[in-house]
Parts: sequence; structure tokens; C-alpha cells
Amino acid sequence: MIVTALSLYFHLPIHVAIAASLVSVIATSIAGALRYVKQRIADVQLGMFLEMATTTGALVGAFIGVMLNAYVLSLIFGAFLLYTAANSLISGKKRKVDGEQTSGGGEDPNGISDRLMRRGEYYDKALMKNIRYIPVRPLPGALVVSLAGLAAGLLGIGGGVINVAAMNSIMKVPMKVSIATSQFMIAVTAATGAIVYFIAGGINVYVVAPAALGTLLGSTLGSVLMNRLPIKVIKTIFLLLLIYLGYQMIAKGILMGFGIGLPGII
Repeated sequence: MIVTALSLYFHLPIHVAIAASLVSVIATSIAGALRYVKQRIADVQLGMFLEMATTTGALVGAFIGVMLNAYVLSLIFGAFLLYTAANSLISGKKRKVDGEQTSGGGEDPNGISDRLMRRGEYYDKALMKNIRYIPVRPLPGALVVSLAGLAAGLLGIGGGVINVAAMNSIMKVPMKVSIATSQFMIAVTAATGAIVYFIAGGINVYVVAPAALGTLLGSTLGSVLMNRLPIKVIKTIFLLLLIYLGYQMIAKGILMGFGIGLPGII
């Protein structure tokens, strides 16, 4: 979301926005992750396992990102947001949403979950009860989060959106645990991509500093509110933001690349 704010509202070049976003999310993810770990919502073991895949993807994505044209990046970013929104909407209709699931909801025929994962548990303040779960399908989950790392390095998004979708939809990890664990993972992923942009000279200190401060405050507030809000409210806000920002980024890419202005563009 940092890239869309800097690109759409402050009209910064998207490469500068991506670099600033990567640096900013390092600070914000650390702040949010510390709170989630303290609340025992983040699954640290799961996050460390998946981080091996995301850092590899981030390195590849950042190298690609510094070479692409701005309008191409805008189109890719917008398409990614709209795809994520559609996927979240479809998966939400396929299964009953009662706040969280209490188990993995599937079998792992290879038994890999037994070796890499373990039963997790956290206290949900909104539901006022302990939620238990068992992550499943770790290898497909790792494959998808490697794409999150690729998107993080390419688009400067931290990869949190894909991380959450992979853990929640594929690995059947509760939504709140998925969000908290993703926050824990993002710092390392973003740092990997930021190094590439730093070497390429894409980091502007005058943009990074205020962006990092603003996102740090927002992340801290979000981590406080997240466990107190019903899961349906969180998913609705998440979905609406994805649709709106996805359209805006595609509209901007079309305007920059082809000179065609779509309705409602900022």
C-alpha cells in the first residue's frame, strides 16, 4: 500500500516509491512483529520456515524490478492487487467464515507437516477463546510465498498480501495468525530487496524517512486493533482496498504507457 500512496497521491516515480516502500516496511514489520510475538499470535517457527522461500524470491524480483519501465510496473502491480482481491473473494465463498478455523482442515499425505510444523494456538480477543490449528501443505505454501518474495522485490510491497493468502487459503492457518506471521517475515524479505535497490541508487533518503515514520505509526496502530476486530470486518476492509488501489494502479499504468485516461483516476 505504501507504493500506491507514494505513486498515486505524491506522484513519485514508481521505482523511487518501490525502494522507499521496501525500506519503510522493514521498520514497520519489526514494530508490528514485536507486538504480535508478545501477544503470541505470530507463529515464529512457521515464519522462519517460509522465510527461506521469500528471501530467494525477493532477490530475484528486485533485480527484475530495477530494469522494468515504470508503466509496466504499475500495470503489474495493479493486476496483482485485483487478482488477490478476486482470489480472496472466491476463497471466502467456498468455505464457511466463522472467524477462524480450529484445525488445518486437510491431510498432508507426505507427512511433511509432522516434521516441519506443529500444532499452534493463540487467544482471540474478539472471540474470547483459544484457537488451535495445524498448518498443512507446507511445500505448496512455501512455493506460493516464494512468489510473495518475488512480488516484494519487484513491487516493493513486502509480500504480506500473498503471504497471508498462502498461509490462510493453502496452509489453512487462521487469518489472524497468517497476518501476524506475515508481519514477522516481512522485515527480512524487504531488506533483501532493498539491498538491490540501494546498489542501483534507487533509495531517496528524503522520501524514505517520512514514509518510514508514517508507516511505523500506522503499523503499530494496526497491530493493536487487529486482534480486537471481527474477522469479517478485517476481510471486508482488506478486499475493498485491494479493488480500489488495483484499479488506480492499472489506470495510471495505462495513462503513462498509452496516454489513455480511465474514469476515476487520481
